[in-house]
Amino acid sequence: MTREIDLSKLYDNQAKIDHLETYKKEAVKMAGEGKEVILTGAAPIWMYLAIAHALHGKAKRLLYRSPVVDIEIFNHDPF
Repeated sequence: MTREIDLSKLYDNQAKIDHLETYKKEAVKMAGEGKEVILTGAAPIWMYLAIAHALHGKAKRLLYRSPVVDIEIFNHDPF
């Protein structure tokens, strides 16, 4: 099962670094356990990096999706 998380939906107008823990908790909740997760949407790089780190050990596989390419960040699928 794949979960797509649009990071731009986690904040209004502008992401605030002071709210980073809230963004991470929401992304982890949305991702679930052992799923393939795709991160997408307009968001600052610090938010992408922090959420990718928070999903390590939670997601089976993590991808970044842009309008032109999908990039695999990690893959812990043993098959």
